[in-house]
Amino acid sequence: MNNAVDFGGRPFHFIGIGGIGMSALAYVLAKRQLPVSGSDVRPNHITRKLESIGTHIFGKQEASNLEFFRPKVMTNEAALSSQELSDAIESSLPQVICSTAINTNNLEYKAALELGCPILHRSDVLAALIADYKSIAVAGTHGKTTTSSMIGYMLLQAGLDPTILVGGEVNAWEGNARLGESEYLVAEADESDGSLVKHAPEIGIITNIELDHPDHYDTLDEVVDTFQKFAQGCKTLIGSIDCETVRDRLKPTISYSLHQDTNADYSVTNIDYRHDGTTALVWERGKALGVLKLRLLGRHNLSNALAAVAVGRVLNLEFGEIAKAIATFEGARRRFEFRGEVDGITFIDDYAHHPSELRATLAAARLQARPGQRVVAIFQPHRYSRTLTFLEEFSESFAHADLVVLTDIYSAGEPNLGQISGEQLAAEVGKFHPQVVYQPTLPQVREFLLKTLRPSDLALFLGAGNLNQVIPELITTLCEAATATS
Repeated sequence: MNNAVDFGGRPFHFIGIGGIGMSALAYVLAKRQLPVSGSDVRPNHITRKLESIGTHIFGKQEASNLEFFRPKVMTNEAALSSQELSDAIESSLPQVICSTAINTNNLEYKAALELGCPILHRSDVLAALIADYKSIAVAGTHGKTTTSSMIGYMLLQAGLDPTILVGGEVNAWEGNARLGESEYLVAEADESDGSLVKHAPEIGIITNIELDHPDHYDTLDEVVDTFQKFAQGCKTLIGSIDCETVRDRLKPTISYSLHQDTNADYSVTNIDYRHDGTTALVWERGKALGVLKLRLLGRHNLSNALAAVAVGRVLNLEFGEIAKAIATFEGARRRFEFRGEVDGITFIDDYAHHPSELRATLAAARLQARPGQRVVAIFQPHRYSRTLTFLEEFSESFAHADLVVLTDIYSAGEPNLGQISGEQLAAEVGKFHPQVVYQPTLPQVREFLLKTLRPSDLALFLGAGNLNQVIPELITTLCEAATATS
């Protein structure tokens, strides 16, 4: 794919514009007054928002979508010389943006190739935007969305008016992106397909490194190689040395840790993990900065907050304004997101889909749970390759749950090779947990939970697929039942 991005006025056309990463890029480009269009077979609130700011959305991915760009030159064809006509046709053809999810057999993609449109990966556009600003890029296997959102929020509250592109939706800017007026850009940088190596930010953050995408990487060493190349492109690298791989194989410029004895540049003591948030005393190179309070639960979120503190200090923010911002940050959607409470049952939605994320999220749920309150973990495995590769790790990830409900595997477009199933995962989890139930389909999950959930339960829906569709259906049914009996 050609990776030269033109921000000079040439149109952008996104195949699969409704995705969380693609839509963020489209939003920022459209707000920069550039012509943007895109297609998606599943319209949603994100595509509707893009339409509201002038983006043309096609409801199908068809070759004919590219005809949208032809009339702009054909109307004046007779008045142009052959060279002028050729130049006009070329400049009117859009830069076509694809993600790794777009197959080369996609009809729209093939039409773009035949027309001679520049074909760009979404990471090319992000890399060009990162190069266009004084950029802060957050990478890592886990915690990218929360950390980048927290940093963006901190800069926003400090009056630095950043441009923000993240992999989740945040209430503070009502979506997954915002266009600021300053020189700062905060972006989430994804390693899943290896494109992380294209980014060269002023400040890079690496939260941790694990193997998470066995569909792209065979070994942890391959993942580390990608992060090392990213690190080489960062002017300043901030990293968590609580992650052994980051500590030993990347050697960040500025380090942070939850343990003071690591001699990290930023560390914490006097940690208090509570059901309503976390507090800790923050240290900067041996000097106490002050107390940090955050609403987010668990040690993983304290680590994310410490990364934000390090960024703020690099940007010469006073600790007081850093702490004030972090104290009011509510998190991104689908990151331990409260979805409602009915009949004493609390519904939480979380994106966790890797064993490490499951353990951290369930530990946070246990912190929040009141004495006697059950933590019910409802998990939809994501991708056959991930489930198979981490089968042993998944089986031991649910220790903090009282009841585990597992569904069939969400394929995310992967073919089912018959090597693993949700039922097999349930059997493996059952070797380590006394209460595991397998309900293959979402309707079966819903019916089981309607019969099983009881007042005071904390129902935690986990996964990167479509499991969370069950939550509003459950809430509606339970509300109707409560109304009928009142």
